[in-house]
Amino acid sequence: MLTELTIRDFAIIDYVSLTLKDGLTVLTGETGAGKSIIIDSIQLLTGARGSVDFVKHGAKRAEIEGLFNVDGNHSVYAKGEEYGVEIDEDGMVVLQRSITHQGKSICRVNGKLVTLGVLREFGKSLIDIHSQHETQSLMDPERHIDLLDTYAAEKLQHPKQEYRKQYEKYRSLQKRYQELSDNEQEMAQRLDLLEFQWNELEEAHLSPKEDEELMEERNKLSNFEKIYSGLNDTYEALYGEQKGMDWVSHAMMSLEATSDYDENYQKMSDELSNAYYVVEELTFRLSTEMEALEFDPERLNEIEERLDEINRLKRKYGQSVEEMLEHKNKVEEEIDEINNKDSFLSKLEAEINDVSEDLLLEAQHIHDIRSEAAKELVGAVHEELKDLYLEKSVFDVKVEKRKGGKESPVMNGRQVALNSNGVDEVRFMITTNPGEPLKPLHKIASGGEMSRIMLALKQIFSRHQGITSVIFDEVDTGVSGRVAQAIAEKIFKISVNSQVLCISHLPQVAAMADTHVQIQKNITDNTTKTNAKELDHHEKVEEVARMISGAELTETTLQNGHELLNLAESFKAKV
Repeated sequence: MLTELTIRDFAIIDYVSLTLKDGLTVLTGETGAGKSIIIDSIQLLTGARGSVDFVKHGAKRAEIEGLFNVDGNHSVYAKGEEYGVEIDEDGMVVLQRSITHQGKSICRVNGKLVTLGVLREFGKSLIDIHSQHETQSLMDPERHIDLLDTYAAEKLQHPKQEYRKQYEKYRSLQKRYQELSDNEQEMAQRLDLLEFQWNELEEAHLSPKEDEELMEERNKLSNFEKIYSGLNDTYEALYGEQKGMDWVSHAMMSLEATSDYDENYQKMSDELSNAYYVVEELTFRLSTEMEALEFDPERLNEIEERLDEINRLKRKYGQSVEEMLEHKNKVEEEIDEINNKDSFLSKLEAEINDVSEDLLLEAQHIHDIRSEAAKELVGAVHEELKDLYLEKSVFDVKVEKRKGGKESPVMNGRQVALNSNGVDEVRFMITTNPGEPLKPLHKIASGGEMSRIMLALKQIFSRHQGITSVIFDEVDTGVSGRVAQAIAEKIFKISVNSQVLCISHLPQVAAMADTHVQIQKNITDNTTKTNAKELDHHEKVEEVARMISGAELTETTLQNGHELLNLAESFKAKV
C-alpha cells in the first residue's frame, strides 16, 4: 500500500505531504482545488510522461516521492531482482521522480537511478489508476487475455509454463528452418562467409589457453633483468661464507647443543633443522633457475607477433581462444548443414512437426481451461452488475482461436496462429440494453454505465491481481441516486482487498471513507496554493452535508450528513 506521498513545487502545489492508510481514502473539494493534480503527480511517480508545465512557476524542479509497503510475496520483489534494485525484507519501496524546469526527468527506486521505463514497470506492479477517460487494462482488448489468465492463475500456471517451453523450442526450430530455406544466392553468400571464417581460424592453429601461456612467457622475457637480479640477490644473500645459510647453520648447531636439557628445546631444534634443509633446497633451485634463464629477443618478437594475431582474431570471433574455437566448431556445423541442406531441412521439418503436435496439445489444454474460467467469470460479473443496477446487462467473455496463415499449424481442422500466450484471442463483450447485440467492452458509450461495469470488474480482479493500491479519479461522474449509493458500496468492497484512493463529488462515496481528505485551494499574495487536510468526524459530517446540499450548511443538511454517515457505517459493519 501507498503509505506516504510527498509533493513539492508541482503545478499549483507548493508542498503537500499525505500519510495514507489502509482501506478507503476519499479526496473531496471544490472543482479546480487540485484533487486531480494529486492524481497526476501519482501518475508521474509511476512512470507517466512528464512535462515542464508540471513544474510550479518560479521553482527549479517538481519533486514527487511515494513510500510503499508490500508483503513478502508481492511481484515487486521479482521486479527488484530483474532490475538490480534492492528491496529489504521489511517490504519498503520508495519511488522518486523529479522534473526540472529545463524538462529533465530523474527517476529513482529505493535510491537507485533508473530509466523512466523501469520506473513504469515498478509503478504498474504497485498502483492501478482508473479515471473516467482512462480505463487502463480493463478496457484494453489486448489485456483481456492477461486478465482472464489472472482470474484462472492457479489452474493455468503449470500448463502455461509447459507450453512456453515448447513454444520457445518451436520458434527456434522454425527460425533455423527459415534460415536454411532462404534463396540460393543468400545461402551461397552465407557459405562463402562461413568458409572464410573457418579457414582463417584453421590456419591460425589455435590451441586452448594459448593466449594465457604466451602472455605469461612474454611477461617473463620482458622482465628478464628484474627477474634475474631478484633471483641472484636472493641466492647471494643465502649462499656463501658469512651469508644466511651459514648463520642459520650456526643457530641450528647452537640450539641442538641445548636440546638434551628440555623437550621443548628438542622440538625447536627439530623445527629449525627442517627449516634449514627447506631453505637449502631452495638455494639449489635458485641456482638451477638462474642457469636456465636466458634472454631471447627473437622469441619475444615471435610472441608479440603471435599475440597480435590472436588479438586480431579475438576482435572478430571471441574474447578468448576457447570462445574462438567454439565459434569455429559452430561454423563447421553450419557449413555442414548448408552443404547438406536438403537432408537437414527434412530432419528439421520432422522435428518441427513433432514439437508442433506437443505444442498444439498444450495450447488446446490452455484453451479448455480458459473457456471454463470464462464461464465462471461471466457468472461472477453478472452478480456484481446486479448490485450496480445493471441486472439487465449481458456480459460475455469470448475465447476464440486466432486464425492462422498458410504456414500455420492445424488444430481441429483449421489453421491457427500461435504466440507466447497460446492460440487464444480473448475479448470482453457486453450489452446494457435488452435486445441489443453484444459489443466489445471498450465501445460502450455511456460514462455512467462504463463506471459501473469497470467497478464490477475491479471488484473481481482486485482479489487476483495483487495490486497494492487502486486509484479512482472521478469514476462516479454522471451517476446519482441509488446508482450512486451502489457505486459507493462497490468502491468500499474493493478497498477490503486493496488500498483505494478515490476522488469523488458524490456524498455517498465520501460517507464510505475510512479516511476523508479535503483538498483546498488558497490564494495568498497573488499566489495559488493547494493544501490537503485530513478531516475529523465533525469536519467529515460538515463536508458530506455540503456535498449533499451544494449550499450553506443548515441543521437539515447536517442531519442528512449524519444520516448518510450512519448508513455507511452500518453497511461497512456488514461487509
